[in-house]
Amino acid sequence: MNLTLKIWRQKSASDKGKMVEYKVTNISEHMSFLEMMDVLNEQLIASGDEPVAFDHDCREGICGMCSMYINGEAHGPDRGITTCQLHMRMFKDGDTIFIEPWRAKAFPVVRDLVVDRSAFDRIQHAGGYVSVNTSGNTQDANAIPINKDNADKAFDAATCIGCGACVATCKNSSAMLFVGAKVSQYALLPQGQVEAKDRVKNMVAQMDLEGFGNCTNTGACEVECPKGISLENIARMNSEFLKSALKK
Repeated sequence: MNLTLKIWRQKSASDKGKMVEYKVTNISEHMSFLEMMDVLNEQLIASGDEPVAFDHDCREGICGMCSMYINGEAHGPDRGITTCQLHMRMFKDGDTIFIEPWRAKAFPVVRDLVVDRSAFDRIQHAGGYVSVNTSGNTQDANAIPINKDNADKAFDAATCIGCGACVATCKNSSAMLFVGAKVSQYALLPQGQVEAKDRVKNMVAQMDLEGFGNCTNTGACEVECPKGISLENIARMNSEFLKSALKK
């Protein structure tokens, strides 16, 4: 198939940036979206032009690096997938595809389609951990009884890969689905109770400090999340935050 690509090009964070049009031909419907981008970059390099910068790593839908806003949708026109899992059969011959980076104040553009998502790392550092007694008396995790329903929900929350699609999709650039998932994966387990009060307060405070917007419950984040993280996690985070505020 032959396609027209309109891609956001921006040399640096201080550069104004603009949409640039490219043509690609003989694209197989069996290619992944990133393979199509590789073809474009090979074409650009061969002609002496700068290739398009975009993040990628595992290309298996695990790392969350391949974050692109494609035709107005985070990770493109499919559900439950990351950009690297998007295949060209989702498009038609002759289509025009708009490709942009995540648009959020807290995710500044580094170059082209690459954004700085270190704000997520700082939120994690603020409270996304569990204390471990390393004195030699540590209790084996398998010996701690955990309700299966809680364990399942904790595992579901832990599947969040921190790609930022929730932020990119939200009209307020809210990170509450991400933070809710990271709070939930510990709040549901006995091992996570030691820091429970400080964890949610510190992570929410860091989220606000990073400049993410607030949640207005439109649900777009859950729809676009490649791992299907539930809005239930936002509700749990709010509940944990209220409990931490009431505890002395």
